[in-house]
Amino acid sequence: MRKALLLGAVAVVAFAGWPVAVAQGPFDAAQDDAQGRPAAFDPGLFRELQWRNIGPHRASRTKALDGVPSQPHTFYIGVVNGGVWKTTDAGRTWIPIFDDQPTGSIGALAVAPSDPNIIYVGTGEAQQRPDLATGDGMYKSSDAGKTWTHLGLRDSQQIAQVVVDPKNADRLFVAALGHPYGPNTERGIFRSTDGGRTFDRVLYKDENTGGVDVAIDPSNSSVVYASLWQARQGPWENGDFRGPNSGLFKSTDGGSTWRQLTSGLPTWDGDRVGRIGIGIAPSRPSRLFVIAEARSAGVFRSDDSGETWTRVNSDPRVLARPSDASDVRVHPTNPDIVIVPTIVTWKSTDGGRTFTAIRGAPGGDDYQKAWFNPANPDILALTSDQGAVITLNGGASWSSWYNQPTAAFYHVSTDNAFPYRVCSGQQESGSACVQSRGDHGQITFREWSPVGVEEYGYVAPDPLDPDIVYGGKVSRWDRRTGQVQQVGPKFGRDAGYRVVRTMPVLFSPINPRKLYFSSNVLWQTVNGGQSWDQISPDLTRKTWDIPKNVGIYTSLPEAQATQRGVIYTIAPSHTDERTIWAGTDDGLIHVTRDGGKTWQDVTPPALTPWSKVSIMDASHFDVNTAYAAVNTIRLDDLRPHIFRTRDGGKTWAHITTGIPDGAIINVVREDPKRRGLLFAGGEQTVYVSFDDGEHWQSLRNNLPATSIRDLVIKDDDLVLGTHGRSFYILDDITPLRQIAAATTAAAVHLFAPQDAWRFRWNKNTDTPLPPDEPAGQNPPDGAIVHYYLKGAAAGPVTLEILDAQGALVRRYSSDDPVEPLVEGRNTPDYWLRPHRPLLKTAGLHRFVWDVHHERPAAGGFSYPIAAILANTPRTPLGSWALPGRYTVRLTADGASQSQPLVVKIDPRVKATAADLQVQYDTSRAIDAAMRRVAEALREVRAAPKTAQTTEIDQRLARAGGPLGQLFGTVEAADARPMPVVLEAWKAASAAVQGAMAEWEKVKAGPR
Repeated sequence: MRKALLLGAVAVVAFAGWPVAVAQGPFDAAQDDAQGRPAAFDPGLFRELQWRNIGPHRASRTKALDGVPSQPHTFYIGVVNGGVWKTTDAGRTWIPIFDDQPTGSIGALAVAPSDPNIIYVGTGEAQQRPDLATGDGMYKSSDAGKTWTHLGLRDSQQIAQVVVDPKNADRLFVAALGHPYGPNTERGIFRSTDGGRTFDRVLYKDENTGGVDVAIDPSNSSVVYASLWQARQGPWENGDFRGPNSGLFKSTDGGSTWRQLTSGLPTWDGDRVGRIGIGIAPSRPSRLFVIAEARSAGVFRSDDSGETWTRVNSDPRVLARPSDASDVRVHPTNPDIVIVPTIVTWKSTDGGRTFTAIRGAPGGDDYQKAWFNPANPDILALTSDQGAVITLNGGASWSSWYNQPTAAFYHVSTDNAFPYRVCSGQQESGSACVQSRGDHGQITFREWSPVGVEEYGYVAPDPLDPDIVYGGKVSRWDRRTGQVQQVGPKFGRDAGYRVVRTMPVLFSPINPRKLYFSSNVLWQTVNGGQSWDQISPDLTRKTWDIPKNVGIYTSLPEAQATQRGVIYTIAPSHTDERTIWAGTDDGLIHVTRDGGKTWQDVTPPALTPWSKVSIMDASHFDVNTAYAAVNTIRLDDLRPHIFRTRDGGKTWAHITTGIPDGAIINVVREDPKRRGLLFAGGEQTVYVSFDDGEHWQSLRNNLPATSIRDLVIKDDDLVLGTHGRSFYILDDITPLRQIAAATTAAAVHLFAPQDAWRFRWNKNTDTPLPPDEPAGQNPPDGAIVHYYLKGAAAGPVTLEILDAQGALVRRYSSDDPVEPLVEGRNTPDYWLRPHRPLLKTAGLHRFVWDVHHERPAAGGFSYPIAAILANTPRTPLGSWALPGRYTVRLTADGASQSQPLVVKIDPRVKATAADLQVQYDTSRAIDAAMRRVAEALREVRAAPKTAQTTEIDQRLARAGGPLGQLFGTVEAADARPMPVVLEAWKAASAAVQGAMAEWEKVKAGPR
């Protein structure tokens, strides 16, 4: 409930402990309405604005894993911010099956051994790390992942493990780790006996200790083992608190009562025991293994059902990451064979005494989970920070993780190449710049490359040379040589130089030679890092009150106030080079008006210590307006927070109406073309505001639930950097820029289209990649046209393209018949592009003109060798339209609207306008000849058959024979046709004219 007290021109709004100042100004909602900008629209209005994934298909952190023993090629994985995926071909392809759910953060999943149609999923990645994402409880599918039902445990936030009774699919245990940044009671070990309809908490210590693992004895489901872990992340990066309640427990009555197992295991007092992972030997359930995090971590084994334990291994390589990955799996039939996934995957054949690395890489793959098929132990699956892999032959060969578009990015940027590239550092892997469209009809491994930036880093392509890329802390990569040079302001660290994993690196939007980088101070260079100037003092908090969510750990030395923050975001002004905004991860905002000589603290009063100012954006229209996305997950606050100032930081408005609680906001950006149009990215999806943030609505559409860490507007496109589903692009946001109240009030509305590219969509001349090869999507193949119909049209809807002289270039109708497929085709239909009609139904529609004239009257059609899965058009297409100015005319129920359209040539094409004109004139002349020949042949073949008509039929066929090949040759490249082609056309034209003249003579009859 909000309560407002009006104080002059400022309203102070108080809600849930967040009092903020709401400045009144020229973009208030009432004025927006008066100007035709409604607060919100029906979200369904924009359903045809579809997001497309461009990859890369290089996976990131994947934690949960299970397989189906009776279906040896079927596996399920849970990506920590990428949802649930299924393969039925042992990892050759993966299909997302959780994308319509409200969360994509997955910590655990389990297939019921007695019924493989039943799958339980626990959400929240259940790690203790600085960049984790929480979930919203338990889900269940009863149809192998086709549909899902939410079960409960919503406030657990992190679920580390789920196990199902081998004989009873309704009986399961859940290890709920709980809030990562604060105390809560919905944590511990839970049991359900009714398929998840209800849960009972059966093992619990306190509000600071959670369940981290649970396992059922495969021979006796009354025997259950579980581990509790007392751990908490601090409000600052790498803050980590522990406590004495971690331990291993056993129940022999199905989970009703528990006792702690301690004999031979590390203790808190003696060894600071922490996370414990459990593995049971299926062939000898009295044998158990645990991975125990402790000062001296170890692999421990029990041969008496947990009563006593022996340390069998202390190899630091095998125990490299016990707080992050503590899985241990025992071979189904040989209790001496043990798998431990960590930086690499280790295998023991002697009961854990010695281990051999069986899979990994020098950089560290960082494995998370392992799963043996109990019916065939040669089938082994692994998940890791690189994705999931499967072996069917005991590890002799593995599937790939370069087929999973689950890359985790911290930020996103674009360059000025054509096609523009989308770039970021990628968690666990390095970095990637991906072309926004591929030259071969899709976006594959051919269209992206690493750019020398560390995995956490911003990427900042040089605005003046897109082949030079900066990033990280700071590196400089040259695409021409592939070499990386470190050019940061400091070598190493000292007491006055603080950084965390992801630090801002970005160019001034006004001065393309000025590059900014921040640590705890702000730096700038104008010579590519040859020298740097420090342009701010330390802008972080010198001291602070310990946040309340630190709770019982407040007295610990590591919780005490020290100056440890960094400048986490930089927002240079788009209108004044001297104005720069800076926000810190410890909750401060500063602004300079003189290029860094002096700074003013303009922090909103609501920002408490360690309210992380995630990303700021300076207005494109007003030097005094700025926006700040504030992420408070580290304060155990999952609510959205966006702040706006219109007076240079004197007052701030908290602007989140329409964004639900739980939707932490990481980024807010202002559209550079429409004032008041804002976009925000949160932990589940994307939001849009049409009234400068006063009201928000979802823009999710077909986007899966995933963490949106950053977004940018590139030209007319909205580009997302996700932390678990790679890059997404929403092509052509012009409808969002143009829509107004009058739009939806009108019976018919034609939006002004964006400039279109004459771009050869698929330039591949060879056989296609296999249809199951991973690929991102290209943008629509042509000029995008948007129109709105208030109600379904009574008659046909038509769309016409007219050239600058008003001549018709192309006409479409909602009554157009479906183009026939090529008869006698010798190709599977899954390659073919489906019919995309002009719609006459109510709503906002997107249609694509392919920038061609009508198809020629070809003697035959086919499908090109360079095919794209489900997107291969019938060829030949019509003549390419020339670059230039056109008019789009929409007609519905007698009402017509027109809008101008500009078609531009691919800027990489070097042909002159004169060259393209010759090509166009030649192509149109050949097209006309083909139509004349086709019409004449129809007439000849309809006439009574005589020797004369037979001879003319043959002559016309001979004359028209070369035309199709000539047409294809002329249209093949954006270039003046070669002289030999023009000579061939001259000869063919003469032959056509001669044959046509002969036919006209016959039609005229004897004189």
